[in-house]
Amino acid sequence: MRLTERNIIEFAPSLDLTFFRVNARQNDRLYALIPCAGVGARAGANMPKQYRAIGDRALLYYTLSAFDACDELTDTLVVLSPDDALFQAADFDGLRFTPARCGGSTRHESVLNGLVALAEMGAQDHDWVLVHDAARPGVTPALIRQLVEAVRDDDVGGIIAMPLADTLKRAALDPALARIGNTEPRDGLWLAQTPQMFRVGLLRDALLSAQQAGFAVTDEASALERLGLQPRLVAGNMRNFKVTYPEDFAMAEAILLGRGA
Repeated sequence: MRLTERNIIEFAPSLDLTFFRVNARQNDRLYALIPCAGVGARAGANMPKQYRAIGDRALLYYTLSAFDACDELTDTLVVLSPDDALFQAADFDGLRFTPARCGGSTRHESVLNGLVALAEMGAQDHDWVLVHDAARPGVTPALIRQLVEAVRDDDVGGIIAMPLADTLKRAALDPALARIGNTEPRDGLWLAQTPQMFRVGLLRDALLSAQQAGFAVTDEASALERLGLQPRLVAGNMRNFKVTYPEDFAMAEAILLGRGA
């Protein structure tokens, strides 16, 4: 389902944390949402990277396997492009998830549409949703549970992230020079990963507000930050890296299949 004008009116932003505190319950359900409508142009393949093979399985299979192993999740929603001709449910036989062909032209739109689809499946505003990149196949059930344990009692929510370890360089203003402009202090800097875990209603309202303001959302947390909220940082690990470039597939094979890179 695509987000329409009617949906926007129906789910008009309230952004009231009091609602979520009052309605929070110990048995709030947990959902996962995997936006899977991208084409993965930087991966240099003739197909979206989530369908590239790692061993004898699609990359997406490994991602879904980690969430399937978490029995505490009510369901995992995979948001596909409406014209996705590569997805075959049989390729993921045995895994617990629900496909929805409601993906949009951007991640922002796909996640919004996915949140509307979750509501139609019965998710309530006070339930939790863990949004995760399809192209992070190194995620583990332990990492998912670590985030849930750290965030479930938090007013805002939180994300998996890594403290920046490397020296950070900013390029010179003229990109053609390919030279260092200056070194940036790395104190307090983190590399955002996923999953990112927020209340269904709070995330939907924050994304809608950003969309209506024309604000470019690079990850779900940035939509909440725009409203002055501060999601919790939960330390992850490098295994949970995002497959982006062609050479990343060799690293993913080394991690997932135990092969030398």
